Amino acid sequence: MIHRLYRNAAVHAVLVVLGVVLAKYLMRSFEGVLLRTVGAGVVSFLLVMIWAPGTIRFLIRQRLGDRVQFDNADLDRLTMHKSNTPTMGGILIVAAIFISVIAFADVSNMYIRMALFALLWLGALGGIDDWIKLRHSAGKGSRDGLKAWEKILFQIGLAVLLSIYMWSHGRLSAEAHNFYFPFIAAPFAMSLVMYVIISVFTMVGTSNAVNLSDGMDGLASGCVCIVMMVLLVLSWLAGVQSWAGVFNLPHIAGAAEMTVLCAAVFGATLGFLWYNAPPAQVFMGDTGSLPLGGVIGYIAIVIRHELLLLIIAGVFVMEAASVVMQVGYFKLTRPGPGLPGKRIFRCAPLHHHFHLGGWAETKVVIRFWVLGIIFAAIALATLKLR
Repeated sequence: MIHRLYRNAAVHAVLVVLGVVLAKYLMRSFEGVLLRTVGAGVVSFLLVMIWAPGTIRFLIRQRLGDRVQFDNADLDRLTMHKSNTPTMGGILIVAAIFISVIAFADVSNMYIRMALFALLWLGALGGIDDWIKLRHSAGKGSRDGLKAWEKILFQIGLAVLLSIYMWSHGRLSAEAHNFYFPFIAAPFAMSLVMYVIISVFTMVGTSNAVNLSDGMDGLASGCVCIVMMVLLVLSWLAGVQSWAGVFNLPHIAGAAEMTVLCAAVFGATLGFLWYNAPPAQVFMGDTGSLPLGGVIGYIAIVIRHELLLLIIAGVFVMEAASVVMQVGYFKLTRPGPGLPGKRIFRCAPLHHHFHLGGWAETKVVIRFWVLGIIFAAIALATLKLR
């Protein structure tokens, strides 16, 4: 069985390498970004669709299923049917994005290279976290995985490295060093320290926000697809000087390649949603949620839309804010050590609050998708208000 798995994996690897070489050869004739963007999206989608069935079977055979546990008996009862659903499916997303970007994007572009670095860094971090959790099922690890401070430390380290490198890179224009408000066309100059701080908050915050949202079938993956479509449009506008001028947006040299990255992320996540839609056949785990959130934050930094991201990713912001509010209020209202405090929500993140309130899981997911579309429309409308 193992030999067959390795043999199939080797065959797939050879076919993928040949496909990448062929795609690179064909793309030499097409300098336009649009065709390469479409190609990246289609290929990443197909890669996930092709690999997913075998990967899911492998995860099931290896008993790499998550054991759903919350600090809430009612929620445990509502979600007990999800126990042993295979997780770590995010490896499909990371692999498909990486291969599609290598095949269709200009890897000599600094922004693309840094994006791939961030994808692999956060994918590895999430994979280690998932693996520690899965070992718990065999009585060998902690159910909580890595400590929160350990994950945040590695996320901060990545954000600092990327921001310093981007700031000092020779291709960056003055516009790439400025800060922009969604409703104001005039830029605000930043120092290196401010640039690094904003980058850290954006990448770390978005990475963890997507991770917190990954608690219902199709919720995080569906919302990521919506966010990526908006970022794709904004990346195109920021990378093309004539369009950036029309909308009073900062023109970032080389940022047009971000459209290829956005399409690859969209295609891979959409393919994963096919298997993650309710009832989910596989969970992405931290292996998928951490790199997806980190890449979203990274793209927003490159195209200088960190504040607008608060609107674009409004669902993720709501989810993260609900956790911060719940934890903060609980600690503030705690009468003494060891005694419980009060709660704002039935359970955090926010999607659990509505689930415990009687909403079916599919209703919560679809309504959050609708909210994601509304936030996306509002974000695009701000371009006109500028």
